[in-house]
Amino acid sequence: MYVLAFVAIVAFTIVAAVALHVLYPDIAEAELFNGLPGLLAGGIASSVALGITVLTVSRPLDLGRLRLRPGRETGRDLVAIVLGTLALGQVLDSLTMLAGLGQRGSMAVIRRALEGAGGPDLFAAVLVIGIMAGAAEEIFFRGYMQTRFREAWPAGAAIVTAAAAFGLLHLEWLHALLALMLGLWFGYVTERMGSALPSLAAHVINNSMFTLLTSTVGTVTAFAPNVGLAVGSAVIFALCVAFVARRRAPVAS
Repeated sequence: MYVLAFVAIVAFTIVAAVALHVLYPDIAEAELFNGLPGLLAGGIASSVALGITVLTVSRPLDLGRLRLRPGRETGRDLVAIVLGTLALGQVLDSLTMLAGLGQRGSMAVIRRALEGAGGPDLFAAVLVIGIMAGAAEEIFFRGYMQTRFREAWPAGAAIVTAAAAFGLLHLEWLHALLALMLGLWFGYVTERMGSALPSLAAHVINNSMFTLLTSTVGTVTAFAPNVGLAVGSAVIFALCVAFVARRRAPVAS
């Protein structure tokens, strides 16, 4: 299933590259995916590929078996999960800046592509990066992959394996590490709530907020603000983890 998804992503990315080359003939091939059009095309390609993979391997489609039905989450649980996701994302972002890695790798390319985007471009970015990519990744990695693993393995092994696969999909090591950390949190939430919908909602909101803030406010690069953001967000994340942890994980059927 993972190999099929990877092959599908490569195939759709090639199609996206051809389309970009036709639409933007003046852009060098090496730079096709470095701007906003390339970022959006790549996001659409990977999202469609993951969606088609799930539809292919999950016939007949059963939302319950994909854990895409409401679980045991309450409104307060959802607030804690979303807040915890945003806090973890900020911790990771600030630590990246503090380590001097904020202007390197694929995340720096994404930030540069998003900075200054507005109007229709910003709407498209939120739609693709926030909603499409966030939803497709959670449906595949938590809804399908982690659920299949959970049918045969203990919860911890299923969470770690699905999160590792999620990280590896991002290829570049720093982006992969950040995705791994978020994937562990999303996997933990999924097992606690017995549903992939809370992590899906949190992923979509996190991606959308990142897109909006990067395009309108920019990236915080100064040392002192990032120290404060990292510490404050870490405290918030710890409180959210404690709140979610009070739930007893459901026994896999």
